[in-house]
Amino acid sequence: MPLYIGVMSGTSLDGLDIALIDQNQRPHLLATLYRPMPEQLRSELLALCTPGDDELARAAIAEQRWVELAAAGINELLLQQNLSAKQIRAIGSHGQTVRHEPLRGFTIQIGNPALLAELTDICVIGDFRRRDVAAGGQGAPLVPAFHETLFSHSHKHVAVLNVGGFSNLSLLSPGHEVLGFDSGPGNVLLDAWIQYCQGLAFDRNGAWASSGQVNAELLKRLLSDPFFATQGPKSTGRELFNLDWLLGHLRALPTLPSEDVQATLVELTACSIIGALRNAQAHTDVLLVCGGGAHNTCLMKRLSEMLIETEVSSTASAGVDPDWVEAMAFAWLAHCALEGIAGNRPSVTGARGLRVLGAIYPA
Repeated sequence: MPLYIGVMSGTSLDGLDIALIDQNQRPHLLATLYRPMPEQLRSELLALCTPGDDELARAAIAEQRWVELAAAGINELLLQQNLSAKQIRAIGSHGQTVRHEPLRGFTIQIGNPALLAELTDICVIGDFRRRDVAAGGQGAPLVPAFHETLFSHSHKHVAVLNVGGFSNLSLLSPGHEVLGFDSGPGNVLLDAWIQYCQGLAFDRNGAWASSGQVNAELLKRLLSDPFFATQGPKSTGRELFNLDWLLGHLRALPTLPSEDVQATLVELTACSIIGALRNAQAHTDVLLVCGGGAHNTCLMKRLSEMLIETEVSSTASAGVDPDWVEAMAFAWLAHCALEGIAGNRPSVTGARGLRVLGAIYPA
C-alpha cells in the first residue's frame, strides 16, 4: 500500500501535526503524532512574521530547528508503527509560513526540505504554495482540493470550514467546481488576546470567551475592515490580522472588560465565516468543521445558532478526525506531486490554470 506522511505547522504555531496515510483509492488515516512547538522556536518563528534585524540568518537557523523537530517526530512515528523509511513513498511538508503576500507576488514557508530528506532518508515534497502564486494565484487555501476528495456529496451542498490561526472555507456543490477562500481570522486574534491578557497560549474550549459579552461597537469596527467586503479568491495572514490591528481598534473605544473583547473576537470569527459562506453559497446543507476551532465550544455554538437550517458538526461525523485533516492534506499533495496530478484549483486560488504543486527532494 502506498504510504505517505504529511507534516503541517499552521499559523497558530502550537506545534507540528504529523499524519501517516494510506493513499490507495482514497486517503485513509493510519496513525498520527503531535510535537509541541518549543517556546523559544515559537517565539522566533512569530518574530520572523514581521520585519526585523538579520532576518535571513535568523530564518535559516529557525528552519533548521523546525526541521529537526519534524524529523524527530517522523522517526518516532515510524518507530511506533514498526515501519522503515523505505516503506514511506514521500513526506509532504508544508513548512512554516512566515510571510504571505500574494498581492506582492510572494509567499514564504521555511522548512528546508533538503535537510528533512537527509534526516529521515525519505523523499520530501515541499514548497507547495509558490507554484500557484507564480501562476497568478493566492497560493492559499490549498486544502479545498483535498476536501473535495474526502467530503463531496452527490446531492448535498457541503461546506468544509478549517479554523486554525485563520479560517478558510471549501464549498462543495454537486455538479460545480469546488470554491474556496480564507474568510478571515480563526484563532489568531483569540490566541493573541489571551496571551496578551493572561499569558496563556489559547482559550481552552472557548471558556473565557463564554464568560464575556459581545460588544456591538467593537464588533462593528472590526467587521469594517475592507478584507471582509472582498470576494474570493482571497487569502490573508498575520500581515493584516494581528494584535496591533486589534489594539488599534480598542484604543478608539472606552476600556472594555477583557473577557468581553474575547467574546467579541469569537463573534468576529463566526460572523466573518457566516457572512462569507452566505455570500458564496446561498444554501448549505452540511457544514463540517476541522482544525483547532472545532474544539472551541463557544464558536461551534455560535455557528450552529447562525445556521439553523444547516447541519453543523466536526469532520468526525464524516469519519475524519478534525485535528488531522490538514496534515493529511499535505500527505495527499505529496502523492499528487509524484503522480503529476494538479494540487491547486484555479476556482479557489485564482491561478491561471491547474498546476502540479511542490518541489521534490529525493531521499
